[in-house]
Amino acid sequence: MTDWERFLDTFFNAKVIAKYWPDILYGMVVTIELAVLVVVTGLASGLVLALLRALGIRPFNWLLIFVVDVLRALPPLVIIVLIYFGLPSVDIVPSGFVSTWMALSLVLMAFAEEIFWAGITAVPRGQWEAARSTGLSFSQTLLGVVLPQALRLTIPPLTSRTIAITKGTALGSVVAVSEILGQASSAVSNSYNPSPLMLGAAAYLVLFIPVVVAGRWVETRFAWKK
Repeated sequence: MTDWERFLDTFFNAKVIAKYWPDILYGMVVTIELAVLVVVTGLASGLVLALLRALGIRPFNWLLIFVVDVLRALPPLVIIVLIYFGLPSVDIVPSGFVSTWMALSLVLMAFAEEIFWAGITAVPRGQWEAARSTGLSFSQTLLGVVLPQALRLTIPPLTSRTIAITKGTALGSVVAVSEILGQASSAVSNSYNPSPLMLGAAAYLVLFIPVVVAGRWVETRFAWKK
């Protein structure tokens, strides 16, 4: 057997790939479900926190800033482990899927809140004053005048952060989530061959290259023109 044949047999073994590709396909479905849940809940909760922060309630804002800073500082893997192994001590037993979803959603929420807040504060003060002078209430001004402008400012950084956090779904393999990496790792252990990892890598490329390309288009489309 030549070196090239040995390389192919090690990393692209056709028999191993044929046996375990259904498992990787199942892992892709789990990864998609997890990523969608994380993006929806993380962005929605981040926007809600930013709007609440705009109310200017100081004790609440101090607590919010502290929590957000802690979540941004902690590695997502640490938060996953804390939820998965910590909550059972108070009689709450989340599954690995739920733990990963909660952890990544919290991390995305924290970053999204800061991005949304930066967008809100970037809107010129004159926009607030002009809207209020027409008789609009604070909430009407915030939601109808300021927020639409702020959202346009936040789209490029939110896109990058969202792509980064969705790739973190691979961390779910640590708590036995059957996503792509979890399935590939299990297949490697059973087959004693790294070919399933190559199959898993291909699955990630299939999933995330379109997401990255779409994100680049969104960033370009909504960037402020000089």
